[in-house]
Amino acid sequence: MAQNQTTPSEAAQAPDTLNDERAHRLAKREALYAAGRNPYPEHSDVHDHVADIEASYAELEAGVDTEDVVRIGGRVMAKRGQGKIAFVVVRDATGDIQLFCRINDMSEEDWALIQELDLGDIVGVEGVVVRTRRGQLSVAPKHMSLLSKAVRPLPEKFHGLSDKETRYRQRYVDLIVNEDVRSTFSKRSAIISAFRRYMEDNGYMEVETPILQTIQGGATAKPFITHFNALNQECYLRIATELHLKRLLVGGFERVFEIGRIFRNEGMDLTHNPEFTTMEAYRSFSDLEGMKQLAEGVIKAAAAAIGAGEKITYQGTEIDLSGTWPSRPMTEVVSSALGVEVTLDTPVEELRAHAAKAGIEVKPEWTAGKLIAELYDEIGESTLVNPTFVVDYPIEVSPLAKRFEDDPRLTHRFELVIAGHEYANAFSELNDPVDQAERFAKQMEEKAGGDDEAMEYDEDYVRALEYGMPPAGGIGIGIDRVVMLLTDSASIRDVLLFPHMKPEGKGASGAAAARARQEAEVAAAAEEDATAQAAASIAPNKVPTIDYDKVAVEPLFEDCVDFETFSKSDFRAVKVKACAAVPKSKKLLQFTLDDGTGEDRTILSGISMYYEPEDLVGKTCIAIVNLPPRKMMGIDSCGMLISAIHEEEGEERLNLLMVDDAIPAGAKLY
Repeated sequence: MAQNQTTPSEAAQAPDTLNDERAHRLAKREALYAAGRNPYPEHSDVHDHVADIEASYAELEAGVDTEDVVRIGGRVMAKRGQGKIAFVVVRDATGDIQLFCRINDMSEEDWALIQELDLGDIVGVEGVVVRTRRGQLSVAPKHMSLLSKAVRPLPEKFHGLSDKETRYRQRYVDLIVNEDVRSTFSKRSAIISAFRRYMEDNGYMEVETPILQTIQGGATAKPFITHFNALNQECYLRIATELHLKRLLVGGFERVFEIGRIFRNEGMDLTHNPEFTTMEAYRSFSDLEGMKQLAEGVIKAAAAAIGAGEKITYQGTEIDLSGTWPSRPMTEVVSSALGVEVTLDTPVEELRAHAAKAGIEVKPEWTAGKLIAELYDEIGESTLVNPTFVVDYPIEVSPLAKRFEDDPRLTHRFELVIAGHEYANAFSELNDPVDQAERFAKQMEEKAGGDDEAMEYDEDYVRALEYGMPPAGGIGIGIDRVVMLLTDSASIRDVLLFPHMKPEGKGASGAAAARARQEAEVAAAAEEDATAQAAASIAPNKVPTIDYDKVAVEPLFEDCVDFETFSKSDFRAVKVKACAAVPKSKKLLQFTLDDGTGEDRTILSGISMYYEPEDLVGKTCIAIVNLPPRKMMGIDSCGMLISAIHEEEGEERLNLLMVDDAIPAGAKLY
């Protein structure tokens, strides 16, 4: 029995041990079948849940046995035995409860089953409710059956970055062992339900619009492209629901909304995932003020639904959701961040200088409105903590919004910002078909100029507007980000049950890929070289060099550097412990490094466009470690990672210098 007196915290296994344990459990499974016992029966007799039992018997006194029979089912989470008594902790969907197992209460066969149970097994229990002398509410089993034999042991717990990857990939295990994770997703469900109830209570009709679309529209984003075999047609996965929903306003529905998945073929970071959930809503005869009331009301309703209240804490920062949320013009937010007033009338040269100081790469064609919008994105948005409606957006970044009548450079648009992040985007909707057609044409010009995110010309939508659309307000709210805020979750992956992950082993997936891998394995068995193995240890570059005839490198320096000056640079091998995109930055990755000193070193590097952060974890790189700290995006960067840079067809290309993992952290280069 001693071998079964374990808890989940003792079940962490090295790979070899895990395989041995799995083999042991598989042998138990075979033995059950051999004895004529099915470890995966079709029928179960479960009628009660732990939470209901706890509520009904909260006042039961210590040492009292009832005659009330319950039938529960759940997973074995802990087990210990004391002679003729055994204690088993079982977890169902509502909570944990102790089984107070007494040999005299059970058949010989059922008692033997208890001895053979492993952690993770799912059992059905029929017994009476008791409270032990020590005051523990329990079920005393009269009968027990095995409903599902777990042949893989439960882990101890998940912690650290590598284990986080496992948590996301194996969410089913994460949910088993981590109560806080189950709570987060229960709250997510309650939040979405609260959104839906609030909208219906305010007269909105829920509708569904196509996910497969032939026009890239409704937002500026890079789409996923797929092929529609029946029509032999290229389609996009929708990047927004906007244009279809507004067609319904033309058709006569006054208030519509949709909660659904959106797909944007863009980067991943703490607040972005290529597949995400939004609620978009449109209301005829409304405007931007109506959308402010909607955003404030629905988010407060969601907070109330999970008992969060109007004063919450997000990642250590107190957020006040109470009262009427203020509105601030974008230029005011940027001016506050810069410490100097800027407006759309500020000379472009001055705005370019501010952008350069903020580390923003400026394009020659950018106007004052575009520059202010970029400054806001880089340095303004992050300064806003409590809910704030940022208003008066430049026309350059708002192709679907209605212009100000007294200043056509501005649009009736807001973004709701909380804790430095956008949660909602809203417009007084453009309903002038001629103006809309002109803006679509402008977007097509930008697409022709190489902007993959620009919208396409939606002729049918313009035709719909020509039939007349009432003045309207429209809004999109990021459900995932609202869940992050209200559950105090740092990453969007923490609120997605199954976030997209690279296939294990960095291979492709699917039947065709499986065949390809098999063929590749046969070829590799015949011809395996050390060069390929060495290359596999290097993280792949997102923009690899293919044609070396197009590569240009800088001329070598002709000026000599004396040896004493050069030797002052301390080059060291560093191990990448963690790597993540820096919030609000389009270029920076934040590295947590082991430099051999025993203390973590943080270095920021502008290589986001070249590498996926998760690919760099565990790699060995080279860094200069004795440079003075340099503050970037409010973070001290202590050193510099070394990269190889060249030019290819007029564009700069970069490769992070990665070396043999056998080199220890802290090894000095000479």
